[in-house]
Amino acid sequence: MKKHRYGRIINFSTVAVPMKLEGEAAYVASKAAVESLTNVLSREFANLGITVNTLGPVPIETDLIRSIPDDKIQNIVDRQAIRRLGRFEDVSNVTDFFLRPESDFVTGQNIYLGGL
Repeated sequence: MKKHRYGRIINFSTVAVPMKLEGEAAYVASKAAVESLTNVLSREFANLGITVNTLGPVPIETDLIRSIPDDKIQNIVDRQAIRRLGRFEDVSNVTDFFLRPESDFVTGQNIYLGGL
């Protein structure tokens, strides 16, 4: 990326960060660190033509959330403006936006899905 003076870095966080999701201290802290890293790297890499952004999805029905109690997932969904589980298409829409050449002025952003 540095050689070509162009690149896109997309990190993943979670809506648990702005929700300050109780019972998930280590998870929330680690994802908050990813968001801080994104902000710092966006400044360090900006003059190289490299953007760095973060996407924070809501729960998406995957194997990962099948072990989480239904009431905990429902509590997260109920706190969202758009009250449903996320879908792959929701995530890919934002990643596609971040990857577009026309998005070269978008860096250091944390986008959360679901309307938090």
